[in-house]
Order: sequence, then structure tokens, then C-alpha cells
Amino acid sequence: MNKTYRIGQIVPSSNTTMETEVPAMLRAREAIRPERFTFHSSRMRMHKVTKEELEAMNKESLRCAAELADARVDVMSTACLVAIMSMGLGYHRETESELTAVARANKSLAPVMTSAGALVEGLKTLGAKRISLMAPYMRPLTDLVVKYIEHEGIEVIDSICFEIPDNLEVGLRDPMQLLDDVKRLNTQGADVVVASACVQMQSLPAIQRIEDMLGIRTVSTAVCTVRRMLDHLELEPVSPNAGALLAVR
Repeated sequence: MNKTYRIGQIVPSSNTTMETEVPAMLRAREAIRPERFTFHSSRMRMHKVTKEELEAMNKESLRCAAELADARVDVMSTACLVAIMSMGLGYHRETESELTAVARANKSLAPVMTSAGALVEGLKTLGAKRISLMAPYMRPLTDLVVKYIEHEGIEVIDSICFEIPDNLEVGLRDPMQLLDDVKRLNTQGADVVVASACVQMQSLPAIQRIEDMLGIRTVSTAVCTVRRMLDHLELEPVSPNAGALLAVR
């Protein structure tokens, strides 16, 4: 009998993308590998992507970790990048430590990760030294994300931000628009393109298309999250048509 793994996510209340893109990648993997997955979420309130709302939301993540611990998930991840990156350089390590402590206190041995940490790890897995990225945030938050990534030793050549403050609107953006948006992005000398540095901005249908079009490896925070989940579960990190980080070999 093939093992079924429980995927746990701590999700902003207005996020509609991580509960679609993460399952989509793992369902696509099910077509080519024997393991199976179920999906479980706990939500923390957030409407507008502002520093104040993100800070308030982060405080709810500990409750969410306890709830997911009760479900005995096999891996647990936060599903908001900017909430972590806006709190200070290297903050994903602090958050992961705090959430792990809550999980352990509630008798869960699941590895605990963050989508922010997953993006950094995914870029390092690809050996990226110079990247270009796209994000939906207002410019000040985008600049914080750029600074955070550069603090991790990866140069950001260029960043485009679409300045959409309402998180629900971010989730409604057509991912195929990114095929045109990326033409405005300076990718000269980039090792990797981050098609979406945000877990709410849909990009999955465009990832492989951008990679093929530019000839540059292309990821998103959601793709990096799935890669990190599979690494934690010690499963082969593959999913068809999701770019180089999950390429089927």
C-alpha cells in the first residue's frame, strides 16, 4: 500500500492560492510517483498586505501550529512570505524555531518550515547567485523582500512589483499575465527568475512557459515550498511542468 502524507499549511485568511497551487503540484506528482497526499490548513486573519496587518497575523501563527499539530500532519509550513520577510533579516529561522517548539509541545514531530525559508533554500539548491523577481506588493514591501534575499547572499538584479494592496485581488490576478510582465524584467545575467515572490500571486501555469521562453531556470515561492516539503519528507522532489527545481529526471 502506498503511503499517504498529510501536508499542513498555516495560511493567511485571505490566501486562496497556496491551497490550490501546492495541491496541484503534488497531485501532478501522484501521476508519476506512488506516494499520495492530503491537505490540511489553519488560518490566521489578514486582508491588506501592510506591515501592521502582517505583524498582527504573525502572532496568530502559534495557535495555527498547535491546531495542525493536533491533525498529526507530516510536514508543517507557513504560507506567507512577506509576513516573515518584513519582520527583519533572517527572521524565518526565528519563526521556524518558535513554531517547532509549539508543535513539539503538542506532541507533533513534524518538520516545520516557512515559505520564506523555502524560497531562500530553493534558490540555494539551484546555486543561484543573481536573480530577478516579480511580486504583487507595494514598493516598500518589495524592497524589504529584495533586502532579505540579498542578506542571504543572493543578488537581486531587478524586481518588478505590481502594487496591489488587497490580498484577495492579488489572488485573482491572471497568472498568464506574467508571460508579458517578465519581458519588462531585466534578466540579463540572472541565474534564476522568481516568477512570483508571493504565495498569493498565482504563477504555476506560467512557470514552465517562462523558463522555456527565457532559457533561464524559473521558480516561485510556491514551487520552492513544495520542493522543501518533499525534501523534509525524504521524497523525490519532482513534479511535471513546474520548472527546474521540480524537474523530472
